[in-house]
Amino acid sequence: MAYTTIDDPSVYFQTMIYTGNGAVRSLTNDGNSDLQPDWIWIKRRDSTGNHMSIDSTRGVTKVVYPHIANLEETLSNRVTSFDSDGYSTANEDANTDTGTFVAWQWKANAGTTSSNSNGDITSTVQASSTAGFSIVTYTATATAGDTVGHGLSSQPEMIMVKKRAGGDAYGWGVWHTGLSNNNGTKQLILDTSAAEATQDMFNDAIFPSSSATVFATGQNNHTNFPSGATYVAYCFNPVQGYSKFGKYTGNNNASGPFVYTGFKPAWLMIKRTDNSEGWHIVDHKRDVNENNARLQAETNGGEDTSEGGLDMLSNGFKIKTTWAGFNADGGSYIYMVVAEHPFVSSKGVPTTAR
Repeated sequence: MAYTTIDDPSVYFQTMIYTGNGAVRSLTNDGNSDLQPDWIWIKRRDSTGNHMSIDSTRGVTKVVYPHIANLEETLSNRVTSFDSDGYSTANEDANTDTGTFVAWQWKANAGTTSSNSNGDITSTVQASSTAGFSIVTYTATATAGDTVGHGLSSQPEMIMVKKRAGGDAYGWGVWHTGLSNNNGTKQLILDTSAAEATQDMFNDAIFPSSSATVFATGQNNHTNFPSGATYVAYCFNPVQGYSKFGKYTGNNNASGPFVYTGFKPAWLMIKRTDNSEGWHIVDHKRDVNENNARLQAETNGGEDTSEGGLDMLSNGFKIKTTWAGFNADGGSYIYMVVAEHPFVSSKGVPTTAR
């Protein structure tokens, strides 16, 4: 039986839910451990509202939006500080009076970055090899095949890249190990529901055979064009008992696929890849029973409970619907999942739900 390497996932990931008050305030996590976030993804739940992505590498005032292609904006009244166990916010999109919100928070390296020259393009990296997560910023060369160092100890299994500035606005380029051709020729776009497509975002071979420390870019607006454009990439590799990136095939049965993860999920994003379908996100805080409260990464819409149907179990997740968003007959799906707690501790002791 696989043991975890992270006994307390709340050290590296936490979900926070709160009701806005329209005033400057500090928000505190309620996990087992304190978490000072390095990447915060915020979304209003009860109404339309922007997805907001803010990280400690780019700075607290720098905002990009997962659901749209807009370039980075500088805004001083969304998140105002990364705190020792949460963050502070002001009175705009992240804290509208009486609005309900969710904030998904990842820890990298407490805001400490380093220069990485492993690739053709020098990058700035903030990485946690323990948690399999890095924040990477770099400047485009507009040369197809140029590589970027990601700072992780092994090849990422999911990469999300967003242009920050320079030239026209373009959406989020996504590569995932579960795509039908995972050498880099098939890609997705986070801010659309489109199926996977052949594009040149990540060149023909995303990971050159000579090195696991870099990913390759194409001469593409999503990842490396024009010269001088700036980008941010969020890179992930799996950590036993804490995170997993994989795929499953739907069966259009109310008793759908069970996906073994080796832990109880805290956060799960699913995307159908062979047909148009949204990026559906569920977590253990917004709906603790049936996990039907979905938000979609590619739209600013509020929380939706009209479809869905899955259980987050002690060792994985179980699809319980015939809905095409999760379980079309023969449909191909990818997922990214992060743990609430492991199924078996680092000492081989089975854990219990808590």
